[in-house]
Amino acid sequence: MRKIFYLTIILSAGLIASCKKDNKNNNNTTTASYINLDKDSIYYYEKEDYLWFDAIPAYNTFNPRSYTGSTDYEALGNEINAISQLKINPATGKPYEYYAPDPGSAKYSFIDDGTTTASLGGSNADFGFEPIYIAENDLRVKYVYPGSPADLAGIKRGYEIMSINGTTNLDGASNSTINFIVNAIYYSNSITMVLKKYDNTTFTATFNTATYTVDPVLTYKVFNEGSGHEVGYIAFNSFTAIANAQPKLDQAFNYFITNGVNDLVVDLRYNGGGDGQTAEYLDDLIAPSSSTGTLMYTTYFNSNLQGGKSPLIDKKFGFTTADFAPSNNQVGFNKALSLNVNRVFFIVTSATASSSELTINNLRPKLDVELVGDTTYGKPVGEIPIPLGSDGKYILYSPQIYVENSANQGDYYAGMAPGSPSYKGYLAGDDVTKDFGDSTESLLAHALNYVKTGIYAINKPQVQSLLAGKQLFTIPQQKALVRQMDQHKFKALVVHKKHK
Repeated sequence: MRKIFYLTIILSAGLIASCKKDNKNNNNTTTASYINLDKDSIYYYEKEDYLWFDAIPAYNTFNPRSYTGSTDYEALGNEINAISQLKINPATGKPYEYYAPDPGSAKYSFIDDGTTTASLGGSNADFGFEPIYIAENDLRVKYVYPGSPADLAGIKRGYEIMSINGTTNLDGASNSTINFIVNAIYYSNSITMVLKKYDNTTFTATFNTATYTVDPVLTYKVFNEGSGHEVGYIAFNSFTAIANAQPKLDQAFNYFITNGVNDLVVDLRYNGGGDGQTAEYLDDLIAPSSSTGTLMYTTYFNSNLQGGKSPLIDKKFGFTTADFAPSNNQVGFNKALSLNVNRVFFIVTSATASSSELTINNLRPKLDVELVGDTTYGKPVGEIPIPLGSDGKYILYSPQIYVENSANQGDYYAGMAPGSPSYKGYLAGDDVTKDFGDSTESLLAHALNYVKTGIYAINKPQVQSLLAGKQLFTIPQQKALVRQMDQHKFKALVVHKKHK
């Protein structure tokens, strides 16, 4: 099988010049002209390589320059949102990019200002933690990246946030409060928080943003569950570029091998995706040795690209029709290291997306795959990043590919539902009261209990007591809240086709 889909990562500014930017260096060209040309570029690229290009009307009908916003970034985003709602999925009667928590906004497509692209390489410049509500007046730390400012300040997942910058009213039912929290955590350089630890003691942490290397492996450990059951657990939070992720993954899996692991739990509950090559490598670490040389998955492009009707893309990249043929876009398994398991449990939530779902789907024909948690995001499509303009200030991420595993399974637009006819496992809510790798954390405990007894269900007295008397969100409210607080988060399967 020919593996050409991502041979190298090439995201340098100006890799692709905008389709109508030849006059950008003209001193008479205004800033307004630049953004209009970017709008044109989005239209022409989408009309050519977007997975659902056939629903985009003619230029004069669509009028890309009519989309405006308070900033250029917002204007380009509004154009992308409009395009994303055009193609209707006959199975649902709604757009393929319909997103229930925020109707009218694109579920997959977006414009990047460079932040996402940098994070894929394994570099973040922020506080290094994420918040999440478990009740209207219970705001928790969702996760902390090792080595980040938050980690160095002693903050851990599950700690309750009592105040932010002196504000103690953190009511999750208030839009103004949510905006305050988002601005304080994602759009400021310094923060002071009072936090409550697991033992109910409190402390104050004041720290600044900083640039740090992302460690996508939040933790890993082995549980001896008796009767010869050695269970490896790894919390993998981001599909950063393979150069960043592989050493961290190898360290964890070598530890599993040394400790005789024969069952595996992979925690992807907040992993929104990232580099497709890293997803393939994780599959190669988990898959049985017998899978080597067999098909992992196939990538499909639209009929324009496969039929030689893509002059813009072909000219800028030097591609030929053969580059987009399904037979030339098949990825095979190549077993990495020597871990040998017959079953893998994936811990998932609605934030588990894209490359995470690809990882899960690829393994389904090869071994027993069990899902524990909530229905995943639903993204069987991926993107090739396209810089706009000669300066590459903005980068277009939009679905150009559709993926299926070796059993021709894909089409998980509605997500993967644990315990459903299609996906084995157990449907259960997230538990943000404990740290990753705590054997009493509910989702991990479900998996460990199944290894020991063959039954998922467990009692959750501590979680139930923590939530007793608190105002809980309905499921739609919770998902809308997550969307509002995670609007900056990256959910993508990014692939990089070699530039000739």
